[in-house]
Formats: sequence, structure tokens, C-alpha cells
Amino acid sequence: MPERTHHSRMTMSGRDPHEAHRAATPLELLFDLTFVIAFGAAADELAHLVTDDHVVEGIVGFLFATFAVSWAWINFTWFASAYDTDDWVYRLTTMVQMAGVLILALGLRHMFESLTHGGHVDNSQMVLGYVVMRVPMLFQWWRAGRQDPARSRVCRTMFVSVAAAQVGWLVLLWLDLDVVPMFVGVVVLGLVEVSGPVLAERIDGGTPWHPHHIAERYGLLVIIALGEGLLGTVAALSVLVGDGWTLDVALLGLAGTALTFGLWWTYFVIPHGAVLHARRERSFGWGYGHIPLFGAVVAVGAGLHAAAYELEHHTTLSTTGTVLTVAVPIAAYVVLMYVLYGTLTRSLDPFHVVLVMVSGVVVALGVGLAAAGVPLVWCLLVLALVPWVTVVGYELVGHRHNEEVLSSLAGAADAGSDRSA
Repeated sequence: MPERTHHSRMTMSGRDPHEAHRAATPLELLFDLTFVIAFGAAADELAHLVTDDHVVEGIVGFLFATFAVSWAWINFTWFASAYDTDDWVYRLTTMVQMAGVLILALGLRHMFESLTHGGHVDNSQMVLGYVVMRVPMLFQWWRAGRQDPARSRVCRTMFVSVAAAQVGWLVLLWLDLDVVPMFVGVVVLGLVEVSGPVLAERIDGGTPWHPHHIAERYGLLVIIALGEGLLGTVAALSVLVGDGWTLDVALLGLAGTALTFGLWWTYFVIPHGAVLHARRERSFGWGYGHIPLFGAVVAVGAGLHAAAYELEHHTTLSTTGTVLTVAVPIAAYVVLMYVLYGTLTRSLDPFHVVLVMVSGVVVALGVGLAAAGVPLVWCLLVLALVPWVTVVGYELVGHRHNEEVLSSLAGAADAGSDRSA
């Protein structure tokens, strides 16, 4: 888009999906800050519940929270990639959506607490947050449908699906259900939420989202999720540093930083934008597949928070249990990352299987050391090595497979150009 000096109202006709140098806007980055708070609240509640002998309730609540928070972000992000006008109308509707995210984040504690008390699930404030987010989102789809006639059916489909899902959430809230029927309803409404984009993107070519912009936006949210790992490390360090800078402090700081950095490195070796540019039809599995990936990354931070509770002696978990709060999400992240890569590139490198297996051995070693009575800090240091198995494997050997993937995409693009000529 050309440089603008003011933000007068513009026609929402759709962005160019091949626009050069398309990058995240300052408004998108500001919007993402609300998710720092939302992910932080989810991680804190998970750590609190699992260390307070409410492991199942903590996990169930975290899964619900992860979907709710991630889906709120996904709704805005894909629309913005296609229809960001950055005029005063768009800016103000985004501000309202940000308020909705904050309300949702504030409601997470009530939802988690209701799970520990049994009976109904108190998601009233979360639903209120969704209402605040969805009203401007509906307005945005209505506006796009009116101002982009070529894609009016696409926008109408999204408008109807968003409205239907929101009505469903309000009905679910009104019914005041117990835990099991509530989460059955959540699954059903989750399918309704997902079906809207699936149907809409099959109509008239779908929305004009930008592949490199979308890849950058997802990468930025991964970085926000990784911030929970650093926060968890600082929380644990703050407990130990009272005794001065000891070997344990140094090892714990190294473990948390190395773990977070390793997770970052492994995610950003995947050529997300290049593949999406060449294969737009692969966006659904890739985009939705990030929801559990976001959850796994945030849960690593929650596990490090749980480690801080053990160091303070404020936990019902054993050392092995505490190590598992970090080991399980790390293992989940590794598996999800390789599944995501295989789904996106439609490839299977046997070397990846080796890396996954070696990563599993390192995870098992960290847990096994805890069971054998090795101090927590040393177990965390071993777990910090898990993503580095992939880092080293990629830099020595695995990069060749990436080069082959990118080469095949370039070849397919050249073949397509020749046929068009």
C-alpha cells in the first residue's frame, strides 16, 4: 500500500495477495500485545492448578483456554491479511476487539476456578469477551461484503458462520451446563467455528490473504508464546537468586534461555511463507495446526512456572511430576512441529524420524533423572537439550531436505508459468 499521511475512510476492496514487502503493521503488533496477557493468564492458571493437586482440571481448562485465545487471534489475523484498510473505521473496530481480548483474558481465572469446584463451568466473562470481539468482526465482514462485490458471497458466508457460532456460545452460557456436557458443546461449536473459513475459502477464490504476511503473523505469535518460557525462567530464578549467584542459578538460567531459544530456532527453519505462496490450498491444516502448537509452547512456560513453585516448596507435585510439566509440552511441541512441517510440505524425510526418536530419548532421560532423585535444575538442563537435537540435526543434515522442498516449489512454479505461456 502507498504511504499515507492520514486515515480517512477507504473502500474495503481487498488487499493484493502478491503485494511486495507486505509486513505486519504497527496496529497488528499492538493487537498482539493483548495476547501476551491472555497467554500469560492461561499459563499462570495451569501452573497454579497442577501444583495445587488439580492436574486434570488444569489441563482441561488450559485446552479450552488455548482454543479460545488462539481462535480469537486467528479470526482477526486472517481478516486483516485480506482486508486491512488501516482507515479510522478499521482502527476503531480493532480497538474494540482488543478490549474483548482483555475481557476474555480476565475471565480465564473464573473458568479455571469453576473447574476445581465442580458443577457448571463459569465461562460467562469469556463469552462476554467474545461478544465484544465478535460485534466489530461482524461489522467488518458486513463492510467487506458491501465494498468488495466480487467476494460478497465469501464475506456473507463468514458473517453467517461467525454470527451462528456466537449465538451458540450465548445459548451454551444460558444453559449453565456441567463440565462434560459443556465441553461437548464446546467441541460442537468449535467445529462450527472452523467450518466457516473452510466453506468460505472454497467460494469465488476465497479471501485475498497474503501468504508471507500470514506466515510472519503466525511467527510473531509463536514468539509471544515463547515469552512465557522466559517469564517462567525468571520466576524460577527469582526464587534461587535470593541466596546469591550460585551454580544452580546459573544452570537454571542457562536451561530456560537455551530451551526457549532452541524452540525458536526449530520453528523458524520451516519455510512457511514460501510454501504457502506456492500452495495456498495447504493453509487450513497449517493454520489450524498451530492452535495445539501455540498451546504446547505456552505450556512449556507454565511448566517452568511450576518449577518455580517447587523451588519455593509450594507444590503438591513430586520432582518427577514437576519435570513432567515441562517434558510433556516439549515432547508435544516436537511432534507437532514435525507433523506441521510434513503437512505443509507434503514430504517425509526419514532423517526427521531419527531426530524425533533422539528427542524422545532426551525427554525420557530428563524424566528418568528426576525419578532417580537428581535435583530439578539438572533435569531441566537436560530437557533444554531437546530442541537442540533438531537444531544440530538441521544445520548438519536436515537443511538439505529444506533446499529440496524449496527447489521443487520453484520448479512447480516455473512449470506453471510455461503452461500459462
